[in-house]
Amino acid sequence: MYTSFFGLHEKPFSITPDPRYLFMSERHAEALAHLLYGVRESGGFIQLTGEVGTGKTTLVRSLLQQLPDSVDVALILNPQLSRTEFLCAICEELHVPLPEARGSIKALIDALNQFLLENHSRGRRTILIVDEAQNLRPDVLEQVRLLTNLETTKQKLLQIILIGQPELRDLLSRNDMRQLAQRITGRYHLEPLSREEAEAYIDHRVRVAGGVGRIFADGSRHEIFRLGRGIPRMINVIADRALLGAFTAESSQVTADIVRRAAAEVYDRPLSAFSRWPSWTRIGVPVALAAALLAALSWWLLTPAGAPRATDEAITDGLQSSGGAIERAAALASLATLLDQAADAEGGHAAFSRLFALWGASYSAGAGYACGQAEAAGLRCLLQRGTLEDVKNLDTPVILTLRSRRGTERQVVLTGLQDDAAAVEIAGQAYRVAPGEIADFWQGEYLLLWRPQTAEVKSFVPGMRDPDILWLRASLATIQGEPIAPMQSDLYDQALEERVRQFQRERHLTADGLVSQQTQIAIIADLGLANTPKLARVN
Repeated sequence: MYTSFFGLHEKPFSITPDPRYLFMSERHAEALAHLLYGVRESGGFIQLTGEVGTGKTTLVRSLLQQLPDSVDVALILNPQLSRTEFLCAICEELHVPLPEARGSIKALIDALNQFLLENHSRGRRTILIVDEAQNLRPDVLEQVRLLTNLETTKQKLLQIILIGQPELRDLLSRNDMRQLAQRITGRYHLEPLSREEAEAYIDHRVRVAGGVGRIFADGSRHEIFRLGRGIPRMINVIADRALLGAFTAESSQVTADIVRRAAAEVYDRPLSAFSRWPSWTRIGVPVALAAALLAALSWWLLTPAGAPRATDEAITDGLQSSGGAIERAAALASLATLLDQAADAEGGHAAFSRLFALWGASYSAGAGYACGQAEAAGLRCLLQRGTLEDVKNLDTPVILTLRSRRGTERQVVLTGLQDDAAAVEIAGQAYRVAPGEIADFWQGEYLLLWRPQTAEVKSFVPGMRDPDILWLRASLATIQGEPIAPMQSDLYDQALEERVRQFQRERHLTADGLVSQQTQIAIIADLGLANTPKLARVN
């Protein structure tokens, strides 16, 4: 469905094992080396384990492709068999004629042993590979062990490779399995991919499928790794769903937000469950903020919910949300001192309470996730990373994460901003500080609330056709004072793209023509809609 849209020859993230798509991570290369070494050396068992979806079966397929023509292989994919059925399956794989008494274990082993001896005499080798070996019954495992007794005076006639989930290790560690475990000459456990390997794995599969250019936007591959936990199968499933989601949204690239939505569908869980923020906030966060954000918000989990909060009266007195001036004493407060003094005061809940109030909404510390409360009030959370100039361009109050000289993280609300002064609120108290001082304690993370003007939150890209394009045309026409013909068109055409880029340049946003949430927030701010707070002037 989406292959032609992205210029692909085929779907790159099929979960069917295909050696062409084998990505030789350091772990996979080492595992394959163990298998090849075991096959060359001959004798005993080789054990390969790994979590579900880590690529064990695909690795076996690659092994089969590298075996010489002088090797015969019996591959058992469904080991949930009786002893008799298991021996019959091996014979059928090796094209060994079944004896008339096929219900006799002795007759089956005799037929198999004769085949192995003849194969050995012709200089051929025989390998038995059992996939999903953790499902083998104990009596069948014992039969597998007995098969290694088929030997000449110098070497084993049958090489056995057991492939399974971690439960296989537990099974073979049992006391009654010690005779079999002692015959295992090689063991390897396949771990999930690292972040770097996962991102390279995604690029590799796209290239094999004929993809060119950056189909996955910056940050989206990291999200796939995070949500797929480094397991190739889950990476495939999420990436495939994300490509379909991008195609449906007519997005030329897969974004981190599209990945999170895809993961929500794959795992059949609410979108809020895949937030980058701590579980109680459930906010969708860009990938670039992961490490800083987790540290910045960890103290929230330890903050008592009963600490004092700013009252609505204090909030109203401190700010005119229509953009009025905040009156304060001429001297600027020392932000460093304020952060140190607020080290033991609650700031996270107070910051959300303040921000919610500016939007005419109520926030309760004990009423569930902050951004879940925002959605219930018709608002959305957006976490970004940028500069104070970026915040100024958006012209809306934000929560900043600051770190004091003691290393304590504080959530403060920025309610006003000018070149020489900024208005902030720390733990419910309002202050005027120097913007330059904010940079000394701020790593660029900011969170804001906004009220979408479309039924569904989405980004708009050139060439997209959507009923909400009418809102975009009408909004820009109002702001720029000139219609964008044809005004009733739901197509994001070239004329509309030029006007979008013009708006982005004027607002010092990235002039890429992509109407992301950030651009929509700037548009809404310029429309001056009721109950839409702006950054106040600071006197």
